[in-house]
Amino acid sequence: MKKYIMLSGLLFTMVILMVVGCDFDTNNTPTKQVELFLADYQTLNKDVMDDLHQVIIEDATFNEKQQERYKELMKKHYQSLTYDIMEEKIDGDEATVVTQIEVMDYTKANSKASVYRENHKEEFYNENGKYDATLFYDYILDQFEKVKDKVTYTINFKVKQNSSGKWKLEPLTEEQEKKIHGVYEY
Repeated sequence: MKKYIMLSGLLFTMVILMVVGCDFDTNNTPTKQVELFLADYQTLNKDVMDDLHQVIIEDATFNEKQQERYKELMKKHYQSLTYDIMEEKIDGDEATVVTQIEVMDYTKANSKASVYRENHKEEFYNENGKYDATLFYDYILDQFEKVKDKVTYTINFKVKQNSSGKWKLEPLTEEQEKKIHGVYEY
């Protein structure tokens, strides 16, 4: 009798899962969309790397060698990103996923490098006695590569449900991007 009840309970559960679960997409939740988004950074997803490449190419700040150094720095940064989903708030077809992320703290290094540049301008002069930004960018990349400290930020990701019921992450704000890249001024 006990086997019969267990077997019938298992059969009932399987039937329910087949009927209800056919259209159930476990990735179609606001939280899961944020998790997938952040996992793309951690795994160096092709789209993330393409975006990084595009940003580097469009920004004329770095020379070719510095671009490659920055790209490698960001790859390590993305892979070390960790996160914790704190809360999911759904209001109709809109949701907020409150997330804490931990990233390398490049804000301190950037601030210290700027102060150093102001106090040691002559170190960034070329052989003609003129300021050479390339020398400063080499210095700042050196400082970024030494960063070991991490910082924790809270990001409220916005997620919307479209007309077909799929949850989609809204575009990031500039503040959110800075937090993910570890350069948000706190």
